[in-house]
Amino acid sequence: MAAQAPILDEFRRLRARVPQLTGALAAGVDGLVLAHDTPGVEPDGLAALTAAALGVAVRVTDATGRGGFRELLVRGANGYVATYAAGRTAVLTLLAQDGVNVGRLHLEGRRAGARIGELVGSEAAPVGKSPARGAAREPAKPPATRPGAARATRTTTTGHSANPRPTTDN
Repeated sequence: MAAQAPILDEFRRLRARVPQLTGALAAGVDGLVLAHDTPGVEPDGLAALTAAALGVAVRVTDATGRGGFRELLVRGANGYVATYAAGRTAVLTLLAQDGVNVGRLHLEGRRAGARIGELVGSEAAPVGKSPARGAAREPAKPPATRPGAARATRTTTTGHSANPRPTTDN
């Protein structure tokens, strides 16, 4: 990929601005690695997990009316995983130590995501399309509900007896 070298240059500049960064990965929304600098972390697996998390994040923002996906932050016991939109066709995932200044991480991650989006924007297919397949791959949206609409009653069984008693919960 022609954009790999400029993306790696962006990663180097990003590491200089955020010293607690331990890894960076640019991937297509389909989970394919565009470029990576992830010592100790398998890039293909991280790209696939990023695509899965992106799918969930997109559904959450859609379901809650929060607009298009911008970023996702996960904090673990040993640090952060932050994913930022990089144009319409790619995402930037950053790994950082627990002591990172999260505000600085967001500031620099958003800027780097925008630059990477510009680098890959002219080469990539539209979101939800794969150049090889050409078919839409966006996750199905949940059915829309009207505010104040009645919810259907669900019937479940409880207990372990031979004659379970149905219960309803609303």
